[in-house]
Amino acid sequence: MVSEHHVKAHAEHAGAFGSGGFGAFAEAIARFFGTPRYLAAQTALVALWIAANGWALLHFDPYPFILLNLAFSLQAAYAAPLILLAQTRQAARDKAFSEADSRHREQLTQQQLQLLLENTRLTEEVHRLTAEVHALVERIPLPSAASWAPPWGTDEASSVPRR
Repeated sequence: MVSEHHVKAHAEHAGAFGSGGFGAFAEAIARFFGTPRYLAAQTALVALWIAANGWALLHFDPYPFILLNLAFSLQAAYAAPLILLAQTRQAARDKAFSEADSRHREQLTQQQLQLLLENTRLTEEVHRLTAEVHALVERIPLPSAASWAPPWGTDEASSVPRR
């Protein structure tokens, strides 16, 4: 199933697909020619044709089955151009999707590059701010260990029950 996003993203390629009904008909016929249903139906028709004419049930095309050969030639004469038209339309679709995919990948690459540059800038800013904070902390005078006392005082520390 094709998503709505995919259809919108590739809307500019709609003309490459050919909107003509004949092209769509040619693709439908070309797809049908490759199905097991078609092959089975054609095999059954040929077997009936040969059986009916070979065993003298009908005499409209006796052996060597010239009309059957003519029918195959006529079918090939129409099938080949229809298949080529369908292949040409598919090639146009493939090219359009490939070009759109290439443009999309290029956009993603540009976005990734922008994100990488922004990440680098932010990392440098964090480094600068860290150095600034470190410099400020170094300027703060710390009391010496001998003059330092807990904020609660020494009497309170001794009155705390120990386990």
